[in-house]
Amino acid sequence: MKIAVLAHIRHAIAEPFGGGMEAHCDMLCRGLRAAGHQVDLFAADGSQDESLVPICAAPYDEVLPWRVFRGTSELAAYQRDAFERVLLAVGAGAYDVVHNNSLFPEIIEWCARAGIPCVTSQHVPPFGAMFDAVAATRERPNIGFTVTSQDQQALWADRGCAGLDVVPNGIDTDRWVPIGEPQDYLTWVGRIVPNKGLAEAIQAARKARVRLRIFGPVEDAGYFTEKVEPFLNEGIEFHGHRSGDRLRAEVAGAQAALVTPLWDEPFGLVAAEALACGTPIAGFDRGALSEVVGDCGVLVPGGDIGALAHAIRKVRRIDRAACRARAVEKLSIAAMIAGYERCYAGAIAGARLASLPRLAWDSSCSRTSELLA
Repeated sequence: MKIAVLAHIRHAIAEPFGGGMEAHCDMLCRGLRAAGHQVDLFAADGSQDESLVPICAAPYDEVLPWRVFRGTSELAAYQRDAFERVLLAVGAGAYDVVHNNSLFPEIIEWCARAGIPCVTSQHVPPFGAMFDAVAATRERPNIGFTVTSQDQQALWADRGCAGLDVVPNGIDTDRWVPIGEPQDYLTWVGRIVPNKGLAEAIQAARKARVRLRIFGPVEDAGYFTEKVEPFLNEGIEFHGHRSGDRLRAEVAGAQAALVTPLWDEPFGLVAAEALACGTPIAGFDRGALSEVVGDCGVLVPGGDIGALAHAIRKVRRIDRAACRARAVEKLSIAAMIAGYERCYAGAIAGARLASLPRLAWDSSCSRTSELLA
């Protein structure tokens, strides 16, 4: 198949990845190509991909930072201009299917009206404009939706959108690998924002008297200054935003990985990556984390620092070979791609049966109609 993959354009699809969405998009493209598909990645300039189609001059966080421009007309216009460029390609019928990996809901509506086969991966819980777009189009036969976990599927069903397909995120089990005997430290990897629970992880590590190495981008400077920086010492170390071999080696060398979401985590990519390295998980039981971890970690109620400290003491007893085996069997890129291929087939078949006019834009898409005319 020839597939158009649409990225979220807040960050470039390049290491060090801005977050799980960017890492997932990179793995998606590589995995599809490995399965024999032809893939074009529509993403912000600065992304690193062998078949990149730039749709904006820079990731929007570089020109219109989300923390400042969230919800503004300026940010909406920047995204709309970018994704209208996508439509010039996909609207002409150049692709068998569109895989929408973005958070721009109008893409779903445009593809639904045009009869373009489109599968959208939902990386966030059901809220806002994205929920509205799913609710409005989920009965269209050419439109498919995936969520990353049974937990997310249940949340969407509770809001009236039942039947979304579950395709767990995959990780590269050829890159995230064990490296030998673990050393005497734990890791925490993620975006440094309050809902990732780093402050609680630090306090639990201090309480358990273990060393902790922290990796990730500081997205909330005030939170870092108040809740993290005062506790950095010989045992609690911040190593910045790392990528590639360095990060994989650090995670593989840890006794355990702390994963501490304080929100309903849709998946938990850092947990899957740690398991692939043979590194067990101690963390908060929020969202989908228990589905990812299974019996290869110790999870406690979200926010319970004392329970997390106790989990840290227990988790190092878990068999590291079992952690690796779980990741290879259930969380590989190949398993993810097989799930997406089934969804693509459904959207393509639905588009053929529906025989919808490919350029049936309504007034809300008038500018795009002009571009495609």
